[in-house]
Amino acid sequence: MTERLLAPFAALGRGATALAAGIGRWGILTARTAQSARYVDVWGRLLLQQMARVGVDSVPIALFIATFTGIVLALQASYTFTGAVPMYFVGVLVGKTMMLELGPVLTGLALSGRVGANIAAEIGTMRVTEQIDALETMAYPPVAYLVFPRVLAGIIMFPLVTLLATAVGITFGWLTSLQLLDMSTAEFVRGLTLFFLPFDVTYSIIKATSFGFVVTSLGCFFGYYTTGGAEGVGNGTTRAVVASSMVILVLDAFWALVLL
Repeated sequence: MTERLLAPFAALGRGATALAAGIGRWGILTARTAQSARYVDVWGRLLLQQMARVGVDSVPIALFIATFTGIVLALQASYTFTGAVPMYFVGVLVGKTMMLELGPVLTGLALSGRVGANIAAEIGTMRVTEQIDALETMAYPPVAYLVFPRVLAGIIMFPLVTLLATAVGITFGWLTSLQLLDMSTAEFVRGLTLFFLPFDVTYSIIKATSFGFVVTSLGCFFGYYTTGGAEGVGNGTTRAVVASSMVILVLDAFWALVLL
């Protein structure tokens, strides 16, 4: 009877221990990644390729999401503001929301599925097929070859993709205001610039940079420590996406608390 009552607490304890161990291993891999910066001859020739895969290849999905987000924001703002406040506040809501929240967060979540899953599956497959063991046997630094260029590419490209997606979202919010809400360009721009601060862009870049690091480093982590063959690769890929999405939302709240 006592064992049954304590079973949930035991499971909770095992889960907390496993989480702490995982965070510790992620921290160790992150430290090894930072130390790998000295192998410029290894990761330098791979960086542009990874920047294209992480950033350029992600542009279509990021812009697709931003386009419809901008349209919906303009329509919802009109629904909320009509009869209550001047309609140029549609520009305020579209601009502020895209720059401070939806631009970086939705882009980060979308890319956690595309980029994080891709990285975890690719490195995980190399792990279970012993290709990473072969690199270590040849004294070739696997972290510098596999992890560092992907993480650096994520840190560089996530802010660029986010800024582009934010601009597209605002543009389609403006077009929606012109075509469906009978607003003029002057009204939308008045609202867009009314409360604009240069820090809004800086804040968006800070968030996107942290999201880029989280998505790529967690994808590398779950791929690098994959075990159990094809099933393990699948499990690692799923965990990479779930963990990245959760950490992005936690970081979103953290940056809002610290910087706003």
